[in-house]
Amino acid sequence: MSYLLLHSSTDGQTKKIILKIAEQLRSMGRQCDIRDLNTEKNLNISAYNKVLLGASIRYGHFNKVLMRFAITHQSQLNSLKTAFFSVNLTARKGGKDTPETNVYTRKFLEKSPWQPTLTSVFAGALFYPQYGWFDKTMIRFIMKMTDGPTDPSTEIEYTDWEKVNKFTVDFDRL
Repeated sequence: MSYLLLHSSTDGQTKKIILKIAEQLRSMGRQCDIRDLNTEKNLNISAYNKVLLGASIRYGHFNKVLMRFAITHQSQLNSLKTAFFSVNLTARKGGKDTPETNVYTRKFLEKSPWQPTLTSVFAGALFYPQYGWFDKTMIRFIMKMTDGPTDPSTEIEYTDWEKVNKFTVDFDRL
């Protein structure tokens, strides 16, 4: 089985999740190619048995390359077993951590011509010391509005790795 694992990551947590998924799949004997959706120009997804795509949210939006990819490859994607997950800090709160309850993921899936076979939402990570002044200021503002941590020295990884492991097994079983 040959899998294509794509990611659109802003600060690296989505890529970290994709790498963890690839590690788990490879330990199960699967062949995985990992590509960055933000830099790949000519993807030939017909060479793969399954496709998995993970994308992060920044300031309430996915990178525009995600929807362009879904539109461009909708026929191929809809004819394969595929999976999609989003990564965002909103998902750190219970009740906002499923495709149905996470507003960003739900809106993307409603608008997308691609309908993945499997979907999930993972909480991201908050690493204030790594952000530039603008991002740090904006994220602190958003966190203040959503009762999150605002201390600029805060570093928290909210990702539930057991949930990622289960998603990986479910993807492999598609």
